[in-house]
Amino acid sequence: MSDDKSTSLVNLGELSKPANTLIEKVSSAIGGVFEPWQIKRIARAEAEANLIKAESEIQITDLHRRAMHRFVEEEANRQENMEEITKKSIPLLEEESDPAKMEDDWVTNFFDKSRIVSDEDMQALWANVLAGEANKPGSFSRRTVNLLSDLDKRDAELFQTLCRFGWAVGNFTPLIFDSQAPIYNNLGINFNSLSHLDSLGLIQFNSLAGFRRTGLPKSFALAYCGQPLQLVIKEGQENQLSIGQILLTQAGQELAQIVKVPGVQGFYEYVKEQWKSHVPSE
Repeated sequence: MSDDKSTSLVNLGELSKPANTLIEKVSSAIGGVFEPWQIKRIARAEAEANLIKAESEIQITDLHRRAMHRFVEEEANRQENMEEITKKSIPLLEEESDPAKMEDDWVTNFFDKSRIVSDEDMQALWANVLAGEANKPGSFSRRTVNLLSDLDKRDAELFQTLCRFGWAVGNFTPLIFDSQAPIYNNLGINFNSLSHLDSLGLIQFNSLAGFRRTGLPKSFALAYCGQPLQLVIKEGQENQLSIGQILLTQAGQELAQIVKVPGVQGFYEYVKEQWKSHVPSE
């Protein structure tokens, strides 16, 4: 298939206003990247022209030619990666989204970090971040974007697995009460994997003291995958609740927003047992 048949983002058909605005914003921030591109054909043609011109001025070695062609191929691949991420983000835009409010510096940094991402699953993750920022500017810090660029696919999958244990405890909080318990270990969540996520800056892991939520009302409800659990601070009990051995960092909280994963069978009952002293008698 000829490279001349490459498809530009501006030829995707009828796009919503947020989608058009996003494309314009991205193009403005990183230099017209989504003009009708046919990028490989144009890049190769320009590279050949430059080589011919240069050969008339100095002696170009084979090493120079190989370096030039490698540069052109690398830039073409990076261009394609940026376009694919943007294409994947378009269906995720909300009707009220206003990408024009995104900061140019944020967009520039986003594509500087994501342009080498060619794996489709990782591109989908980056697309969710781009759409999330477009839908609500300020949702993802530059630090979180930079951290995401350091994650490989296995890291991302491990974090997504951790999020399967997440409860709505004020903020979204994965509840890990015992890193040696089978309900966690069966899915690859254990002391080593939690230590690894801690080293990446996605969680704080305290296997000894753990974490507690304090200042709770006498009666309150938490939820897992939409299923509520009513808890009560009974007479004589301390006004606090154990929430396990980890907390998400700011970057972890931001990335958890875009993670869509199923719950774990039996985990609701497991947590209910952990909190049994606060569960009202039925």
